[in-house]
Amino acid sequence: MARRVELFEAIRRDRRLEGLSIRALAERHEVHRRTVRQALASAVPPPRKAGARPAPKLDRWKPVIDAWLEADQQSPVKQRHTARRVWQRLGAEHGAELAEITVSRYVRAWRAEHRPQVEVMVAQEHLPGQEAEVDFGEFVARIDGVETKCHLFVLRLSASGKAVQVAFTNQGQEAFLEGHARAFAALCGVPARIRYDNLKAAVSRVLQGRDRDEAERFVALRSHYGFDSFFCRPGQEGSHEKGGVEGEVGRFRRRHLVPIPEVASLTELNEFIAGCASIDDARHLPGRQHDIAAEFAAERRALQPVPRESFETGVILWAGVDRHARVRVRSASYSVPARLVGRKVRVMLRACELVVLDGRREVARHERSAVKNSVTLRLDHYLEVLCRKPGALPGSVALAQARADGSFTSEHEAFWAAARRALGDGAGTRELVEVLLLHRHLPHAVVLAGLRAAISVGAVRADVVAVEARRHQQDHTPIAVAASSVDSSLRVVSLTERRLADPGATVASLPADTRPLPTVAAYDELLARRSPTGTSSASSSTGEVS
Repeated sequence: MARRVELFEAIRRDRRLEGLSIRALAERHEVHRRTVRQALASAVPPPRKAGARPAPKLDRWKPVIDAWLEADQQSPVKQRHTARRVWQRLGAEHGAELAEITVSRYVRAWRAEHRPQVEVMVAQEHLPGQEAEVDFGEFVARIDGVETKCHLFVLRLSASGKAVQVAFTNQGQEAFLEGHARAFAALCGVPARIRYDNLKAAVSRVLQGRDRDEAERFVALRSHYGFDSFFCRPGQEGSHEKGGVEGEVGRFRRRHLVPIPEVASLTELNEFIAGCASIDDARHLPGRQHDIAAEFAAERRALQPVPRESFETGVILWAGVDRHARVRVRSASYSVPARLVGRKVRVMLRACELVVLDGRREVARHERSAVKNSVTLRLDHYLEVLCRKPGALPGSVALAQARADGSFTSEHEAFWAAARRALGDGAGTRELVEVLLLHRHLPHAVVLAGLRAAISVGAVRADVVAVEARRHQQDHTPIAVAASSVDSSLRVVSLTERRLADPGATVASLPADTRPLPTVAAYDELLARRSPTGTSSASSSTGEVS
């Protein structure tokens, strides 16, 4: 190649200095006139064309190699033939005596000829506040000891790279809508346009081109927050159109969700994810001078304001209440007050909770279950039934769940045990149910304080618990009195216990009542006239008024 460059230089110099013709230059340098024309056209010699060399040994094996390489197109990328593996198989299975370099050159040429056409991408500029991308990603978390499949909603601003992640146990429309509401609240603003793939939560049907039949609830969300939507091409062909959020989902999952997070609830999981997102604000995107936090601080001013009115992300459903006072929603059952048995109720199904409405009145609220065919019961919903059927309480599922979630405490257990010993199983359980009814009107801590006070003085009546609970609520001081340090004269007793007590017993030693007896003499002034014989008292007693 170096000699050809020198030859071209000599030809061009002779032409420039002496003005020789092409024929004269060809004769002087003993080359073909075609070479002279090439030298005069360019100082760099054209590359030599490699001639097709015959390969008699390889020709008979080319159909076999072609079949293997074509079959590779349907195999996983990591399990396709390499050139060495093709050479090894030819020798082991067919006894071919070929050089490895010969096979390698043929495989390289075959792949270059059959390489799929690469789509050309055009770099885009993202102005602050103008565009964002949304996507879902899957991951696994151990929630309360159970491995649960979760879905990570991600909204990423294209300009600054700021992303908001929210975990849900489902990928329904209610989760899709609530993810937007939480993301806009976290960003304190709304971008002008958001890119989506063709999620069922947003798209009812894909039409020709970019046209879509959009879901009604998604249109309402878009109208409420005032942003535009852009839908990518279906399948992998359109994945690059929102590549920022696609990469963010994978990066966040690898960076923060490995190893599998272990949490007690979905709320705790989202708190963990929010902490991870704050760590990511210190990242620098490629080619950026400032970190994500600084970039977002500049972009926040360009976002549209969040509307003051909140958007209801829940889905309205109707469900019937069965004989066990339960409604079944999305393959899970939830309890409602027993008085609603046999009726239809309205259910507001949200991503993380479920609200049951009777007309416009809320009658039940549950955390949404992620377990199929699960049963979530609240003991309070069955108290009216348990007043009539106290024997159903000890083995009830609602009681077991109340013990598990901590709402049925050791104070309740101690009061129940004491009441059953003193009054019997049925009457003692009814007293407990009356105590549980107090939770509807008094704070949980106040009722527990009343229980502790009643237990400390040996009282097993619900009215004693109510009095002590209200006293604690008024005084705002904890009541904790040990039974051993309480004087027997200070015991709290019910009126029934006082009437039945022995007059000589300590329990009846109460202060004397020095108040005057009631009289109705003052009401005699209401009589229009009095009897001359002094029978005013008789008239008063008969109630005659003239």
